[in-house]
Parts: sequence; structure tokens; C-alpha cells
Amino acid sequence: MITFDDVVKVYPGGSTAVDHLSLELPTGRTTVFVGPSGCGKTTSLRMINRMISPTSGRILIDGKDVAGQDEAVLRRGIGYVIQHAGLFPHRTVLDNVATVPMLLGKTRREARAAALELLDRVGLAAEFAGRYPAQLSGGQQQRVGVARALAADPPVMLMDEPFSAVDPVVREGLHREFLRLQKDLGKTIAMVTHDIDEAIKLGDVVAIFRQGGVLAQVGTPQELLTQPADEFVAEFVGRDRGLRSLSFESAAGLPVRPVAEAPEVLLDDAGRPQDAATFTQEDSLRLVTDLTITSPTGIAVRVGPDGKADGIVSHHDIADHIARIKGQK
Repeated sequence: MITFDDVVKVYPGGSTAVDHLSLELPTGRTTVFVGPSGCGKTTSLRMINRMISPTSGRILIDGKDVAGQDEAVLRRGIGYVIQHAGLFPHRTVLDNVATVPMLLGKTRREARAAALELLDRVGLAAEFAGRYPAQLSGGQQQRVGVARALAADPPVMLMDEPFSAVDPVVREGLHREFLRLQKDLGKTIAMVTHDIDEAIKLGDVVAIFRQGGVLAQVGTPQELLTQPADEFVAEFVGRDRGLRSLSFESAAGLPVRPVAEAPEVLLDDAGRPQDAATFTQEDSLRLVTDLTITSPTGIAVRVGPDGKADGIVSHHDIADHIARIKGQK
């Protein structure tokens, strides 16, 4: 657990970047710091590994004050991923990832073997190992940056806007990769972003900061969307927060109608829909809502594990279902 205990950061000249921050980041979960520019979120992140020192207050990792620890030792136990990956340009991908294990005493062969495994884990084939950073796309560089941060198997990872420098399509793939990795590894992660959608998607806990380094609200994504603490939080999470909150409602309980009621849905000989918007019971209600809204027919088709159609829903069906859910709460 990472604990901010009444932390203040005032820069020379009197500018307050962080104003009496008290916050706990749970072990094994992802906590995302989000807020407008200049709200102190990046300063807060960098105080965890002592890249910035607080003016007052304490930051503790598992009960130990970071101020009393050797900086080099502290940072070796904390992975750090930044916006543009920060790779060494004249080292190969493999040697970039192997850097930290070698600093920790592994032989070059051991470090490189571990680096190859990590590249595979973040979705990069072995063929990338001998390339240099300039030969990679932005998304590939970010994957190498994540692999390097994981190289020492740190219990804590800091991520400073790690996905903001890539295009939306690549970012979506990196999000999926991040969620898969975190599910497998269970690191204690503090992440900074300016994007509330990214915060809601990736964070187990989201801390929203307001100007002046003041913590406005902290909670689960669903809590922030359904119970914003004040007008600032409500505006920051967006006026469409009702739609966003459907991301946390499963489509498993969504009633479907027989496929025969929609003759416009064409099936192949095996019963699989052709050129139709499809979803499964594992998908979110927000996804199904989006599918029905964007579908030319206003219909989405539910499919089973075998890909066969087993029901349909329209946007009217979803509206009725949401009304029933609200009535039960």
C-alpha cells in the first residue's frame, strides 16, 4: 500500500502544487490520478519515488517512509513508465529491457533471457529484440518501456501518461494489453492521465484533483460516475456519465428476443449472423447500447461461444432494461 499522509508541495515563489494530500493506494490495484493541467497529479506521482521531495508530510510504501530510504535502492523496487518510453536510443530493444536486471547483479546472459520473456509478455515477438528504438512504432516503444519497468519484478509501478503519445487505435490495443498484464501480475500501480475515459477504463480507484493540488474526490470509477462529490467532479467526468456508467453493467442480464423477430438479420448455414452488430453475455451494457445506436437496423445480435445467434435486442429493449434496473435500485 502507498500512503500519502498530509503531503504538501510548495515550489519556490510560493506556488502550491499539492495541498495537504491524504490518500491510500491499495496494494495490487491500479490507482489513477486525473485532473486538469497544473493540478498536482504528476508532482504527486513523482514524490513516490523521490524524484520530487515534499515540503511537508510523509509518503509511505507498506508503512515505510520513502524519505528514510536510499534513493537508488528505492527506485530499483519501483518500475517507472513515462509518456515517450524514455528508451536508450543506442541500445537494442533487448538490452534496453536487460539494463535493470544487470544492475541488480544478473549476468548478461541471464538478463537477456529474462528480457526475451518480458518482451513476449508485453506482446512483442522475438524478432524485435535486435532492433533499436528508432526502428519501432510509438506503440511498440511503449511496450518496450513497460517491459523494462517490469524487468526487476517491482512490487510498485509508476506510470506517467504512458499512452498519451500514441494514436487512438494503438492506445486501445495498449489498454487491452495493460489490463491483461495487470490481471496476471497484480502490481500496485499509480498512473497519471489527463483523460477521464482512460482513468475510468484502467483504474480500480480514481483520484480526481482540482486546481491548486487539492484532492476533489477518490473512489471507484462507478462511484465517481454515479455519485460525484460536487459540481466540479460532475463536470469533469462528463455530462454523459450516465452512459459511461453502463460500462460497469453486464449484458448477461439483458433479455433478448428470438432472432426470427428480425428478418433483416441474415444467418449463414451454421446460424452465425452475417454483417450484423454482435455481442456476448460477457460484454458491457454500454457496448451493447452503442451497437444498437450505430447499427443501421437499430438491432444487435447476441451470439454464444460458438458464434451462433441466440437472440436480438433493440435500443428500445435496452431502454426498458435500464429503466427496470433503476427501479430495482
